[in-house]
Amino acid sequence: MKLVIVESPAKAKTIEKYLGKGYTVKASVGHIRDLPKSNKDAVDVEGGFVPRYAIVAAKQHVIDGLHEAAERADEVILATDPDREGEAIAWHLAETIGLKKPKRIVFHEITENAVQEALAHPRAIDQNLRKAQEARRVLDRLFGYDLSGLVWKKVRYGLSAGRVQSPALRIVMEREREIRAFVPEKFWVLSADVETDPIREASSSNGAGKKERFTVICAEEPRDEKEAKRIFTEAESKKWHVVDVEETEQKRAPRPPFTTSTLQQVASTRLGFSPSRTMRTAQKLYEAGFITYMRTDSPNLAKEAVSQIAHVVESEFGKDFVEVRVYKSKSKSAQEAHEAVRPTSAHKVSAGTTDDQKKLYELIRARTLASQMTDAKVLRTKILANVEGNTVPDFAANGSRVLFEGWLKADPDARGEDVELPKVAKDDPLKLIKANTEEKETQPPPRYSEAGLVKELEKRGIGRPSTYASIISTLEARGYVEKQGRTLIPTHTGDVVSSFIEDHFTDYISDTFTAEMENELDEIAEGTREYEKTLKDFYTPFKKAVKSKDKIEKLTNMGDAPAEFPCPICAGPMVYKLSKNGRFMSCAKFPDCLGARKEDGSEIAPPKEIGEACPQCGNPDAPQPKIKEPGRLIEREGRFGRFIACSNYPKCKFVKKDPTEEARAKTGVACPVCKIDGRKGGEMVERRGRFGLFYSCSNYPDCKHAIKAKPTGKMCPECGALMMEGTKTIPERCSNKACPNHNPHKK
Repeated sequence: MKLVIVESPAKAKTIEKYLGKGYTVKASVGHIRDLPKSNKDAVDVEGGFVPRYAIVAAKQHVIDGLHEAAERADEVILATDPDREGEAIAWHLAETIGLKKPKRIVFHEITENAVQEALAHPRAIDQNLRKAQEARRVLDRLFGYDLSGLVWKKVRYGLSAGRVQSPALRIVMEREREIRAFVPEKFWVLSADVETDPIREASSSNGAGKKERFTVICAEEPRDEKEAKRIFTEAESKKWHVVDVEETEQKRAPRPPFTTSTLQQVASTRLGFSPSRTMRTAQKLYEAGFITYMRTDSPNLAKEAVSQIAHVVESEFGKDFVEVRVYKSKSKSAQEAHEAVRPTSAHKVSAGTTDDQKKLYELIRARTLASQMTDAKVLRTKILANVEGNTVPDFAANGSRVLFEGWLKADPDARGEDVELPKVAKDDPLKLIKANTEEKETQPPPRYSEAGLVKELEKRGIGRPSTYASIISTLEARGYVEKQGRTLIPTHTGDVVSSFIEDHFTDYISDTFTAEMENELDEIAEGTREYEKTLKDFYTPFKKAVKSKDKIEKLTNMGDAPAEFPCPICAGPMVYKLSKNGRFMSCAKFPDCLGARKEDGSEIAPPKEIGEACPQCGNPDAPQPKIKEPGRLIEREGRFGRFIACSNYPKCKFVKKDPTEEARAKTGVACPVCKIDGRKGGEMVERRGRFGLFYSCSNYPDCKHAIKAKPTGKMCPECGALMMEGTKTIPERCSNKACPNHNPHKK
């Protein structure tokens, strides 16, 4: 018996269909090992940046099952994804399960031919690819923990920084500063509604004598009001005529097949999908065998695929629409051995089980077919008009119509609207219906959309296809940007964090540094660069740079608050400060005066002592370090009302709970992570956070295990994670998102 191990249960089921008897396919359900949460134990820097991996919480059950299956197997084949992360997962499986000489296979599409071809050409685990992924993980951990620790000390507790996250935030903030500094200027848009001359129309060959109206717009947008009035007066008072008619036949070439970046961009603009939603949907299509691997930076297509696509185009649209094309990436770092994102079978018109999957598949198929089709031919028409004597700038009307659809036949959504203009000739008279003038202001550059930020990151060489979606998700999760529609708007927190890092670590979040580091990781993957040297060259000066900032002053305020909002207690001036929930106003005399207001100017009730000492400060058995000066319990106002907590927060996180409320919050379900790690007393309890109710371990912050719904006390038979309450249609489901039991309807 041969054992094949993949990451996803859905992928396992698809592959199982293509393998005959003698094969067993099992899933690791994602990563089985990772760096521990504590940075102190995560990486042995002195020993050569050796990572100390730990078993992922709730994965021991999966590992035991894989180990048992491997012992019964004659041969073990690792079929994880065809990228660095997939290579790393394969290596972790081999190391954890104790596989001596496992075979490694890769395929970029889950079809019978691809799987069988991969099985015929197995190889060993590529240690260079594995090291490149390990270097990225270690690099991000060292960068993130060291810099985040400094941000905690100097800005605010609980904030974070990241090697790729921080440059992305900088890009968003640079645009925001441009918008703030922008000074609008007035300008005037002038247009005229005109009508063709009926006399000329009556004398034309068709003799219809019909009038046709259209609008011409002034080519210039005057900034001076007097000039705008002059043009408007002349336009209203003088006779109009056609100055010239320009007709140009143009070709529109098709776009290359999708890469990860372009797929995320087009799915955002056409379907309204966020990058993370696009990648989740594409992952499902890939695992079901409908599309090729969705993490790629190459627009290349395999010869067999091109041949099949050409055949489909000819059968669906005709021979005149076929034009075989070869595309190459403009990126120097693109892995041309990979393929673009395309359907595994161009013959399949529709695929997927959900609306999202069907829409995304149709988008991918349309783009793929269009890439191997002829140019579209478009006739562009431009009519120039002016008043008698040509005393004002020319007015113009632009129109277009498709002469030959070409690739637009396969991708009609890319066509746009046809704008038909009347048939006129030079010097033809025109009748003015109405002249129009509209005062406007110049607009600042637009904020980035998710698609726009992905495009910008790719352009600057920041991140790689597999990281774009997670970068944006992290910025949102940290509260550094907010999404309004498709637009990313930086928050006050994001502004403060980015400004601090830009002021003190400019070189480490520059485009040049970030892109060069990505190139160095690529070189490790190619086997031309050493793992240890790369990390040492980065971390030695970086650690010194972080340490040198220990003496800088803490960022205590963010500037003066408006004078119309005096301190509600002493009536003195106030300053803006940053809290966990955003910006607020604080008395400039703090801590001598505790007056505070919300962002909108409304008062915040000041904290008051209740006459009790904190029972946790100085307690040697408490989870936080010993605190020299025990705090006092004070009543504060939070997002969910008044509560009693220690005055030493954030060093001490003690919160006095109502005994009745505390008893109600207990579930009686033991924390599975504490059980594995050997911690005592861990119990899942009900809590309330920024997104509502959730359930987490009572040993927080030592244990941060949390789930979204109330635990049932049962363990998932598939992956070993806690089962939790579901919905009316799904009474019980797994708390592990990667497990198929998380959403049984999608099995």
